[in-house]
Amino acid sequence: MELISQHAKRIMEGCKERARQAGLRFGDETLEYIVTNRDLVALGPKVMIPTLYDYWVQDVEVLRDQGRYELYPSNPYETVINTRPPISYYNDNNPDWLNVMIFYHVIGHIDLFQNNLFFRHTWDYDFAGRALADKRLFARLRSEKGRWLDYVIEFARTIDNLVGYFDLLAESGETGGERSLSLLDYYFDVFLQRGTKPGVSLYAGEIERYNRMCREFPEDGELRFLKSVTEKHRELETLYAKKLREKKQVGRTDPLQFLMAHSPFLNREENRWMLMVLEVIRSTSLYFQPQIRTKILNEGWASYWHDTLFLGDDRIKGHEVDYAIVNAKVTSMPRVGLNPYALGMRLFQYLEQRADRGRTGLAYFQTRDRQERRSFDRATGQGRDFIFHLRENYCDSMFVNQFIDQDFVDQHRLFVVGKRLNKERMTWQYYVRSRKAADYKQMVADSLYHPPRVEVRVDGNNVLVLDHQFEGKPLLRDLISGVMLGLEYLWGGEVHLYTRVPIPVKSNREGDDQAREEMPKRTIQWKRFRYSMKDRTLSRTLAE
Repeated sequence: MELISQHAKRIMEGCKERARQAGLRFGDETLEYIVTNRDLVALGPKVMIPTLYDYWVQDVEVLRDQGRYELYPSNPYETVINTRPPISYYNDNNPDWLNVMIFYHVIGHIDLFQNNLFFRHTWDYDFAGRALADKRLFARLRSEKGRWLDYVIEFARTIDNLVGYFDLLAESGETGGERSLSLLDYYFDVFLQRGTKPGVSLYAGEIERYNRMCREFPEDGELRFLKSVTEKHRELETLYAKKLREKKQVGRTDPLQFLMAHSPFLNREENRWMLMVLEVIRSTSLYFQPQIRTKILNEGWASYWHDTLFLGDDRIKGHEVDYAIVNAKVTSMPRVGLNPYALGMRLFQYLEQRADRGRTGLAYFQTRDRQERRSFDRATGQGRDFIFHLRENYCDSMFVNQFIDQDFVDQHRLFVVGKRLNKERMTWQYYVRSRKAADYKQMVADSLYHPPRVEVRVDGNNVLVLDHQFEGKPLLRDLISGVMLGLEYLWGGEVHLYTRVPIPVKSNREGDDQAREEMPKRTIQWKRFRYSMKDRTLSRTLAE
C-alpha cells in the first residue's frame, strides 16, 4: 500500500474543483492510496481502517476471504472511509479515466460524510488517529492480561449493535454542556406522543398551527402558541417541571454503557481495565452506526454524482463504452434482490425531476385528477436544491418510506419477487408477487438495518434484566446463550432476558395428504418468556 502518484493526485484535484462548482462541499485535505486486491482482503475485516485494534476473529476472516478470492477473484473499484482527512483506496491497475470516475464517486461519499446530520458526532475528531491509540492500548493490555483481553472483547462485541446511537445524536452539536429541554420541545417530543398510539393528525395539526402563528406574528408567535397550549392543557407545565427534575438514566437502552456505569464486577479495582475495553468497543460501534443506516442514501448519492460529473467531463472522450460497461455493473437494477447503488441513484434522479416540476409540494398532492397530475409542471428549477436537502437531513429509513411511491415503481418497472417450490421438477420458481409501491417499499424497509431495542435495568436482587421491546421480529435463539454468557461475566451475577418467542398453533383438522396440502399455513402465537443465565447455565420459563 502506497500513496498515489503526483500525476494521479493532480487529476483528482481537478475533480475536486469541478465537484465544488456543482455544489458539493468537503474539506480540502484527502488521502489516496494505491492497493492490491490482496491488500483489500487484509483490510476488509478491519472495516478498511488500517489502525483498528487487532482481534483474532479478524485473522479468521482474512483466511476465509483469501480462500474466497482464490475461487472467485474480484476487482473492487474503490473504498473510502470517514476519517479526518478522508482516506480512499484505488486498485494498482486502474487507468486514469477510471480513476476520474471513481474519484467523483468518492467525492460524493465524502460530501455526504461531512454534511449529513446523522454523521455529525463524527465531525469533531480523526477516527483513524483514535483507533491507533486504541490499538496500542489493546497491545499493552494483551501483553499484561493475555487471553482475558480477547474474552472481554468477544463478550462486548456480542452486544455492540445495541448502542444508544440516537441518544448520542440528540446530544451532539449542542453547546453549553448537557442538552436542555425547552417547553416547546417537551410539548411536541413527549407530551403529544404519549400512549401506545399517539394521534398523528393531532401532531401534524399542531405543527401547522405553530408555523402559522410564527408567520402571522414574527416577534412573539412562539409565545402566543405556548400560551394557548398551556391554557388548553393545564397539566403541561407540571409534567414539564417533573421531567426536568428527573435524573437521566445512563444507558437505559445501551447495555455497554449501563454495564460500565453499574456493573459491580467491572468497577472492582482489579477489573477496571475492562472498562477501557468496553469503551473502545462502544465508541467504535457508534462511529460506524451512521454508515450502516445510510447505505442506500450514501451509495445512491455517490453514484448520482459520478454519473453526473463524469458524463460532463472531457476526460470521458474515447472511453464512453468502457464507462457504460463499468457503470452498468455498479448501478444496474436487478430483477431479483436489491442494489443500493442503483436504487439510491434512481431515487435521487427521480426526486430531482419531480422537484424541478414542483411535484414535491402540497399543491401537487392535493391534485386529484389523473390528467392534471400527469401534466403538472410549475418549472421551479429547484430539483438540485431539493436533493441537497435530502442529502443533509435524511437516512435510509426516512428516504425509503417517504419517497418510494407508485409512480417511481411504475417508471422503473419494479416488483416484489415470490418463491415457490415446483414439486414436479423439485426446483424453486420465482414469480412476480406484487407490483404495488407499498409492497416494494416494505421489501426494501425489511432489508434495512434495525437492531432490537433492549431496555436494561437492575431488579431488587441485583439481577441484570434485559427487556426486549418486541417489534414483530424475534431474537435469534441460537445466539441468546452466548450473549447471556458474556453478560453474566461482565455483570458478575445472574442475568435475565425477557422476549417473545413464536409458538406454532396446532390445527385440529384431520384428513388425507391432499387435504393437508390445501391447509393454510400454520399460525403462530407470540408468548413472552424469561431466559435466565446463572452459573453459566441457561434456563427458560414462561413469563405470562
